[in-house]
Amino acid sequence: MSSLDHSNRAHAKLSASGANQWLNCPPSIKASEGVADKTTTFAEEGTFAHELSELYFSNLYEDLSDSDFKKQFEERKSNEYYSEELREYVEQYVDIVEEKINEAKAQDTPYLFFEHRLDLTRYVPESFGTGDVVVYYNGIVEIIDLKYGKGVEVSALNNPQLRLYGLGAYELLSDFEDVHTIKMTIVQPRLHNISSESVDAADLVEWGLNTVKPQALKAFEGEGEFKAGSHCRFCKIRHTCRARAEANNVEAEDMKAPATLNDGELAELLHKLPDIKRWASDVEDYCKEQAFDNKRQFDGWKVVEGRANRKYADEQQVFERLTEQYDPKDVSETKVLSISKLEKQLGKKEVDGILGKLVVKPQGKPALVTEDDKREPITQSAEKDFSDLL
Repeated sequence: MSSLDHSNRAHAKLSASGANQWLNCPPSIKASEGVADKTTTFAEEGTFAHELSELYFSNLYEDLSDSDFKKQFEERKSNEYYSEELREYVEQYVDIVEEKINEAKAQDTPYLFFEHRLDLTRYVPESFGTGDVVVYYNGIVEIIDLKYGKGVEVSALNNPQLRLYGLGAYELLSDFEDVHTIKMTIVQPRLHNISSESVDAADLVEWGLNTVKPQALKAFEGEGEFKAGSHCRFCKIRHTCRARAEANNVEAEDMKAPATLNDGELAELLHKLPDIKRWASDVEDYCKEQAFDNKRQFDGWKVVEGRANRKYADEQQVFERLTEQYDPKDVSETKVLSISKLEKQLGKKEVDGILGKLVVKPQGKPALVTEDDKREPITQSAEKDFSDLL
């Protein structure tokens, strides 16, 4: 059994988790050297969710006894990120992994690896990754990756991080097993998202050697061209990157200038930002209105129902129903706790059982999204239901 200390795991210079960045913008990695890593409460919560899931797997498939599991589980309850809600989501993930392992057992005696270090050096210099769960059976390797966040739905399709983990698992097993298929699955329980991609092993190796390796060598040496895009999201120099500023129509003083903007350029940009923000918002609102009302087609975009937050149908009834079973101070501050806080306190199943239809989710406003978004476009028959929300 491993140490379960995810927070102190080493990270490669060219990590699999950062592959989307260094594949698209190789020199950004070297340009980011010296900029401190910043963690967030969301990342720390995700780390704890991984630790808790590994504890379950150690009990189910390794040598952790039931008594030791209970003892360690009780210890983890004191962690600041523990909640009944988190436990329920982790158990959903564990159940999904169990189902997949049972499917493998029905066909073969599978090899199982949990939180296993994967060597990526055939494709990426000095690189490695950690596979949350690796299952091998009948020539098939499946990587199962837990994504605990809920801010952005993550797809396994063409996902470079998962594909690199797949290559790492292939290198782990190919010397003594005939691996023909690599399957990569993301489980994102808080968004009820399960996404998978299956790739022929030979095709994935070809991608690794001919697409990944050349870009990785550039990134390792700090060579190649800076390129702005969605991959900038977690880049350490995204705030001052010159290429990103130029991509957003901010003129640079010197095309041979350093990779990051200087203080004078940042000050000038601050004056322009309010107009840039207003313009961007105006364009987005206009296109959404035209697509929804006038059926104009914008290539690569569609109108879907936007996200909506749950709310109480009647807060007084909610309070009365909760206080029949709980001390008022456990479920109320100046008013009834928010739904998410209540679920963390009591657990989602408990809240569902007590409140039932008193928790409602209103219709989300129409949103303009790229066509690869999983949500279905709003149909003509449903438009009347959304007309008052614009």
